[in-house]
Order: sequence, then structure tokens, then C-alpha cells
Amino acid sequence: MEAGILPLELWRMILAYLPLPDLGRCSLVCRAWYELILSLDRTRWRQLYLGYTECRHPNWPNQPDVEPESWREAFKQHYLASKMWTKNAAILETSVCFSLFRRRRTRRTLSVGPGHEFHSLGSALAMSSLFDRILLFPGLHEEQGEIILKVPVEIVGHGKLGEVALLASIDQQCSTTRLCNLVFMPAWFSPFMFKTTSGHVQFDNCNFENGHIQVHGPGTCQVKFCTFKNTHVFLHNVPLCVLENCEFVGSENNSVTVEGHPSSENNWAYTHLLGLIRSSPGVLPTEDSDSLMSLDLESRDQAWSPRTCGIVIEGSQSPTSPAAGSPKAGSQEAEVGSDGERVARTPDSSDGGLSPSGEDEDEDQLTYRLSYQVQGPRPVLGGSFLGPPLPGASIQLPSCLVLNSLHQELQKDREAMALASSVQGCLIRKCLFRDGKGGVFVCSYGRAKMEGNIFRNLTYAVRCIHNSKIIMLRNHIHHCRASGIFLRLEGGGLIAGNNIYDNAEAGVDIRKKSNPLILCNQIHHGLRSGIVVLGNGKGIIRNNQIFSNKEAGIYILYHGNPVVSRNHIFKGSAAGIAVNENGRGLITENVIRENQWGGVDIRRGGVPILRSNLICFGYSDGVVVGDEGKGLLEGNTIYANKGCGVWMMSSSLPHVTSNHVSYNGLYGVAVFSQKDGSGESPGGHGAQENFGEDGDATLWETELEKDDDLLRRPITAALVESNTVNHNGASGLYVQSSEVLHVITNVIHANGDRGITVAQSSQLTRVANNSISCNHQSGVKVEAQCKVEFRGNGIYDNRGHGIITKGDSTVIENDIIGNRGSGLQLLPTSDTKVIKNRIHSFRAYGIAVQGRAKALLQENTVFQGKTNKTIFQQISNNQECIMQNNKFLVFKKKESWILSSFLHCPWPPARAPHTSAAPTASEEP
Repeated sequence: MEAGILPLELWRMILAYLPLPDLGRCSLVCRAWYELILSLDRTRWRQLYLGYTECRHPNWPNQPDVEPESWREAFKQHYLASKMWTKNAAILETSVCFSLFRRRRTRRTLSVGPGHEFHSLGSALAMSSLFDRILLFPGLHEEQGEIILKVPVEIVGHGKLGEVALLASIDQQCSTTRLCNLVFMPAWFSPFMFKTTSGHVQFDNCNFENGHIQVHGPGTCQVKFCTFKNTHVFLHNVPLCVLENCEFVGSENNSVTVEGHPSSENNWAYTHLLGLIRSSPGVLPTEDSDSLMSLDLESRDQAWSPRTCGIVIEGSQSPTSPAAGSPKAGSQEAEVGSDGERVARTPDSSDGGLSPSGEDEDEDQLTYRLSYQVQGPRPVLGGSFLGPPLPGASIQLPSCLVLNSLHQELQKDREAMALASSVQGCLIRKCLFRDGKGGVFVCSYGRAKMEGNIFRNLTYAVRCIHNSKIIMLRNHIHHCRASGIFLRLEGGGLIAGNNIYDNAEAGVDIRKKSNPLILCNQIHHGLRSGIVVLGNGKGIIRNNQIFSNKEAGIYILYHGNPVVSRNHIFKGSAAGIAVNENGRGLITENVIRENQWGGVDIRRGGVPILRSNLICFGYSDGVVVGDEGKGLLEGNTIYANKGCGVWMMSSSLPHVTSNHVSYNGLYGVAVFSQKDGSGESPGGHGAQENFGEDGDATLWETELEKDDDLLRRPITAALVESNTVNHNGASGLYVQSSEVLHVITNVIHANGDRGITVAQSSQLTRVANNSISCNHQSGVKVEAQCKVEFRGNGIYDNRGHGIITKGDSTVIENDIIGNRGSGLQLLPTSDTKVIKNRIHSFRAYGIAVQGRAKALLQENTVFQGKTNKTIFQQISNNQECIMQNNKFLVFKKKESWILSSFLHCPWPPARAPHTSAAPTASEEP
């Protein structure tokens, strides 16, 4: 018969009346009929599935309103699963022992209930044979003694779920059994409703209330479409158990406990159960469908998708926008500020690589200017963050900072892929845990895998302790009263693709040598931190979105030492990453943005390695290092934060090297370090104490190890080295410190105030081999009673003086060229040694000594500016100003001066002088 004889709609109407066996036979007629049978998916197959009393909606209990992709496939999977318990029937029925009794191979149905063949379950079991079906009719069936299952049987409740209740304690001693459509309650003499030690048990569409279920390895179980109300499922040494589409409600302890390493001894069901798991659709990501379970994150905080590769700048003004009272652009006046500091008010032409020149410069200014090279900002992150942040603009991230999908990460990490694909111990899939104390507890070398579950309104969702391993894929964990996932005592595993949010404590809590892989999760809107690592906890935290948490996105303390890489941490109410109480960690290639406190906050002995991160658009500082914080900050881009780029205080000893610090609202790098604690940091920066989880250290259950880390060498002084600090709103470097500080080989360029301000420095601040150029006021200012050494620096084209000092300074072998004020201004109370420098100012003096300044000027070369009065100024007859062997070079027409470098200094590039014709030189006696 051809399907095309009648219209397809009429065929579908006819076939909708056929039972399941006839539909199967029709699908075998020909290909046209096969496709016709498949087309009945939303009609007849849906009707057959929903009319089957032994199962519930295929997406129950998590998404009962969402239809499956195929009703036929869902029906097929459930039908095959429901028959799995009989897979060993052929083995049992052909065994020698049973063949002697010649029991009938046809399955009987034994009825139990008032007016039926048997009055109790026990009497029916006494007369049952292999694989018989025992049908319990509606009513309450109570057994006064323990029921022992010695032969494989199927016990099914007749009618709707809830009409048949069984009060019993069942001990399975046979190889297999199935229980379906029943309400289990414990008997009066035992809390255990069911237990088995070696066989396989299958529960379908049952309710369990106020009792316990125990499965001991090598026993196995398969549980589907069941509800557990205040019921504890205990799995001990199980090689394989499956809990699928179940609901766990109101537990007073753990809903599921998985204890012990999976048994190496397997029963007959292990192979069949493993094949069934692998043939059924799972939740491992694919390239086409790689998204988290549905959650409207866009309506909450506009979270990035896993493939986000750009940042949209919000707000109407960049952090470095000029204040309302700043000098007007276009004004070419120069005014003298407090302490005689000259502030030029000329248009900003400071971003060029060469000395500034413009259309307004007259011929004499061009003639008298030295030719030299200014070191500008170094390219970083592909140049994406060299320009100012423009409101509403989108900044493209470099490929190294773009989040990968879970599928991409698993393809790159074969070990993680093998872990995600493995099945061992207990598999919990598509279940709902709600309104109780605990979800899943894995202990004592246990193994558990959780896929596509929802954990909500619990004290905690998952605990993993004592060398146990968990695999968590694409679960929702929210509104827990403590931490969502808790690992301690060397727990580990894979936590990937989960949505963890609105928990009262940390989303993930890692302690006591636990070492999980945390990959591609969304952890957000927590009432405390997103992830906490402490007590020698480790872990690899990679490619996650961590955002909108009340405390630090990642909090590391008490010798916690994770590897944190390629995460996006943003919009937190506190720090992006906080490292505290001797915490450690390798923090690399993360995007940390728009957090209320510092992007990274290091305190109280924290010693992290912070490398190649993008820290941007924060509402406070980029990086805060305080309270004896240490660590290495290397190769980071710290951009457009409203506070400082790097804020160092309170006896901190970090190594800050090769970072790009630009367009921050206040200082590029600020050092406020006072051991007595009496100093108050300006700008409203407090100590931000006790922002972490459970401040009392005794609550962390620490077992601290003081092992040495080869990556961290002893540090005796704070070091700021080889950084690019440019276009920040205030000084590039601000120092108010009572401790030793080294500032070496940095580019400090075009900042909104001075290049370097030393406001307090009772110990020596060493400034060597830096390029300080094009800043809006003086290149360097040193306040009274400060101890500073300047050696080998290039100080170019600053709008005020090159160096202005009131303190005790040593200025050796510097180029101080092209500044719009004096090259070097020595104010009263200063005590300065000026040796072997090259100094030039076009309009002002090369060296100006004011008042009773104490100075030694020796072997310097001072170039004439526009007139011969611009070489040296001494206001009073100061006997304490000693001048020895200095050269004053007077310019002649048709000559040019070119500076070349000293060989011992890598930069600035312009050092020793060369002229096309010898200038007139004078030398004081």
C-alpha cells in the first residue's frame, strides 16, 4: 500500500488510533510509512507518552512546561530504561539451578489488595516466580516485618501515583528488581525503606517520604521520575547509580550521600547501565548549542555572552576628563603657582614622540630647541587601550582575553574533556533539589557526576570532601543559605558550565588542599564572594564570568594558591579579586572591570602573581596593595579607573613591572606607606577592613603549610620598574612614604599633573633611568625633608619646571630638556647635589636657585635658551651654593644641538650632546 493514495492528514488521523505495537509494525512497511509514523511526534507519540502511567513529563521537574525535541525519542528512551532491569533474564532462566525446578517462563501477574488474590505483599512474594509482576491495588499496604526479596520481581502500584502507599522495609537479596508507581513510607520498626548490597534495583515514578534508601556496592540502582520528601539516599562504594528526573524536597540532612571509592567489583547491570547512559542524550556542550541553561541575565546586569569580545564604555565622561576649573585650552600664558612652580597653559601637544612643536612657535623657538627623542607610551594589547576612553564607544578585546565557549575549552583541554565524558560512581541528571538542608554530599573517595540539575533554597548544594571527586556540568545553583559548592580536604573534579547565583555565602568554596577545575561558569549576584580559596586550597579557575557579587569576585586567603586565568570579573560591589591573609595565586589574562573597589586588592601578607590582566573602568582604584601586601604585578593593563591605577600603602612591598597604567582618574601609581599608621591617605581611601568571608580565622579550619614558592624571592623594598604611566588625571607617580622605594626605567608621560610628586620620603626614594615627559605641570616635584636620588632620567617637555625641589635630593646624569619652566629649580630649605646633568630651558632658566637653598652644582652642561639670561639664576648671594666645573653653552646661529645616549642607560634615548658646529662654551671658575 502506498502512503500517497490518501492525503497525509487523513493518514495521520487514521494512524492516531493505533496502539504502540501496531505503530511499530506500520513503520516497517516502507520508507514512506516510516516517515509518516515519525511525523506523528506532536500528536500520537505525545499522547502515548503522557498516557503512560509509569513516567512523567520528560522535562519534569525542572522544565515541565518545555516540550522535548521529540516525544517519540523520549518515549523510546523511557521504554528501554524501564526494561533494563530484565536484561539478565536469559541468564537466570537458563541456569542449571533454576532449570531443575522447571519454573514457567511466562510472567504472571499477582494482585494484592482487598478482594484480590493476595492480601499482603509478603504473601504474594512467597508465591512469586522469576520476573513475575506484583500489582498493588489502591490503598495502604503495611508490612509488619522486613520484606526480603529473594527472586527478581516487579512491584507496581495500580492507578494514579499516590493511590497506593507501601509502609515497609525491603531488603533486596536477588540480582534485580523493579518498583513503580508507589508511595514508600518507612515501617514502624526501621527508617530504611529499601536497601540492597549486591543486586540492581530500578525505581520508576515513585514517591519516598521520611525515610532512607541504601545501596551498597557492587549493587547498582536506576531511579527515574521519583519524588523524595525528607528522604536520604545513601550510596556506598557504588560502581554506578543513576538518579534522573527526580525531585528532592525538604531534607533535614543531605538528600544524597555518595561515600567511598566505586567498587572494582561490578554486578551484571553495570555494563547495561553504562550503555544506557551513553546512548541517552546528555548535556555535554556542542559547537552549535553552547549556551547555559536559560536565564535572563541581560535583564539583570547585561552580562556578556560566552563569546563576548568587546567592552562598551558607559557614562558621559571619561575618568581623566579635565575639571571645570582647569586652564582653558588655547591659552599660551604661563603662571607661577605656589612655591614658585611654573605651570604652562598652552595647548596639549604632548602626545607626539618628538619634542612638541606647533604652528604657534616662532622661528627663534624652533631655532633654539634641542633635537631629541621623547619616549612615548609603549603599545599594549594590540594598541586597543592607547587612546582615551570615549563614552558609548566599544573597545575590542584582543583574542587572548576573549572568553571561549565550554565546547572550545574542552576541545583544547583533553584532560578536561575526558573528565567531562567519564561516568563513575553516581550520575545525577536533570533533578531538582529544593527547600532543604543539603543537596549532594560526596565523601571518602566518592565519585559523583551531576548534569543539568537545579539546586535552590538549600543550606548548601554540593559538598565534596576527603579526596572525593565531583563532575558538575550545566547545573543551576541558587539561593543557598551557605556556599553553593563546597570542597575541602583534597576534594576535586570538574565544575563547568554552571549558573551559580544569589547564594548567601560564596558560590564556590575551596579549602584544605582541594584542587578542582572551575571552567566556563557564571557566578553572580552572590551576597558575599563569587569564589573563595583558602587554607591551602588550590584549583584552576578559568574562563568564567564572575559578576555582581556583594564582596570580592574571587577571594584568596590563608595560603590559598589557585591559578586564575582568562576570567571576566565585573560589576562587583567590592574588589574584583582580593588576596588577603597570606593568600597567593597566579592571576593571569583576566578582564577585571567596573568593580566598586579595587580591581585587585592585596593586603595582609598576600603574595599573588598578577600578570597580563586588563583592569579597567573600575569605580575606585585599579590595583590596591596595602597592609603588608606583596606580590608581582607584571604586564597588566590598568586603564580608565576612576581612582588610581596602582595604590600602594601600609608597608607593602610589591614588585610592579612592565604594566601599562593609563587614563585613570587620579594618580597613575600612588605610594602611601606609613608604618605608624598615623597618616591619612587622601582621596577618601580607607583600609577597607573585613571585606572578606567570615573574618575570624578560626572559622576557616586552616591547616596552613609554609612551603616556599620558588617564584617569589625575598623583597626588601617596593619596586616600580619598566612601567608605562601615561594620561592619568593627577601625577603619574605620587609618593608619600616612610619606606624605601625604587622607581626604575618607567615611561611617565602626559599625566594631568606632575610626572612624579614626592610629598614625603623619610627613607630614600631612588628614581633611575626613567623617561618623564609631556606632563601638564612639572616633571618632578620634591617636597621639604624628602630624600630622593635622581639618576640617568630623561625629563622632557613638561609644562612646568623639569625638577623643582625643597628636599634633600641628588640629581646625577639626567637630561632635563625642553621643559617650559626652569630646567631645575632649587627652592629654600632644599639641599641638592646636581652633578653631570644636561639642562636646557627655552624661556626660563636652566638652573634657578632661590633663597638660601643649599646646593652643589658640579660638572653640569647647561644649554642657553632664547637669550643668554636663560642659563643660570641665583636670587640672593648664597654662600651655600657651590658651583664647580659646569659648562654653559651659548647658542650661535646656523648651529644645531643633538643629544645622544649614555651607553649605560637603556633609555631615554637622547643623552650625550653633539653639535654641527662647536658652540661657545663658558666655564665658571
